[in-house]
Amino acid sequence: MSLHIDWVHFWSVPIFTAIIGWLINWTGLWMLFAPIRFHGRHVPGLRELALRLPRKFQEIPGWLRGDLGWQGIVPARAAKMGSIAVDRALSKMATASDFYEHLDPELIAEHIVKAFRPELPVLVDEIMWQEHPRLWGDLPEPLRNAVISRVQKQLPGVVRNVTTEIGTHIDQLIDPKIMVIDNFEENPEIVVRIFKEFGARELRLMVLFGAIFGFLLGVPVALADQIFGQWWLLPVLGVGVGWMTNLLGMWLIFEPAEPKRFGPFKIHALFARRQWEASDVYGRHIAMDVITLERIGDHLLVGPSADRTRQMLVEALEPAINDALGFVAPAVRIAMGRSRFDAIRSSVAEQAVELTMEPLRDVEFSTAQAHKIRALIADRCRSLPAPVFVEMMRAAIKEDEWMLYAHGAIMGFVGGLIHLSIFGVG
Repeated sequence: MSLHIDWVHFWSVPIFTAIIGWLINWTGLWMLFAPIRFHGRHVPGLRELALRLPRKFQEIPGWLRGDLGWQGIVPARAAKMGSIAVDRALSKMATASDFYEHLDPELIAEHIVKAFRPELPVLVDEIMWQEHPRLWGDLPEPLRNAVISRVQKQLPGVVRNVTTEIGTHIDQLIDPKIMVIDNFEENPEIVVRIFKEFGARELRLMVLFGAIFGFLLGVPVALADQIFGQWWLLPVLGVGVGWMTNLLGMWLIFEPAEPKRFGPFKIHALFARRQWEASDVYGRHIAMDVITLERIGDHLLVGPSADRTRQMLVEALEPAINDALGFVAPAVRIAMGRSRFDAIRSSVAEQAVELTMEPLRDVEFSTAQAHKIRALIADRCRSLPAPVFVEMMRAAIKEDEWMLYAHGAIMGFVGGLIHLSIFGVG
């Protein structure tokens, strides 16, 4: 029996699946990145239902809170991506000590001195009047001026002692993983910017290949439609086309991490091909938004180890203040009494900690130092093995890729119904 093919109907199928494939990948990218924050509304009973569903369904943004809506997969998993980025890659690139050394502690000390020195006389005077007004008032003015002058002259040495002490214990005081996770969780738009710029070319190609894969997959579907002529065939096969379109798109970007040859053809993940250029993009975003001098200063003073940092700096500043007093120290101690002198010295040290660290929060100075971290991260990122490099970007969304595939399948099913309503059965 000869097969009669309606060529108009036949070619309408792959053309239609090409359009659907393009739409699947275009909307799939939207699902990856938007919206940054969750949008939706609370649905009574949804949380209880979600708890009874398989774990995969519980991963859909909002369901475990009883909210029906959507948040981009990447921003929704920002904290997870930060954790994976540190565990899989960043921890292999540099330690907290590496970051601190590349920021140049000597330059940091100079900046602190420059910012701190003009305020020092007023600071010492204010602290003394605030903490021990009677004792400071009873001290002869020449002696007071000598104390302030001596402290000001010894400031560079005091500050260097502080920055050296920070450098010695930086690995115990700063946890880059916590810095990255907290920052990504508070500012998921940073992760979206990294991902979009990091893989801008590959993401555009993914949309284009959606149309190409859709067309190619549509040819056997069209043939099956002509042979069997069943009304349900296009919607059912559309599910497979939609699923495969997204699956092939993701595979094209991330697999294989190492180049593989099949005869004259070489297959290599698009992300892995551009490791050199993409590393600079990654380094720039980490340096400008995540591991900055400003954030290091905040982490030291308000992070998990803040109490330890402050205690360490007080212990470093107290003898430094004592040394700074020099020859006037015995006179001050006699005038005030040993216990009161030590109490005042501790008060000065405790208040000086905040002011000593404040210049680290200088945005302009932090930005000027960012190129050093950028160069460090970019160089270390380029030296990562290709599988580690690719996994760093994919791992955060890998568990949620099924949502993209399911979205493709649904759109494929709907596309099949639309084609059926326009062109009828083959």
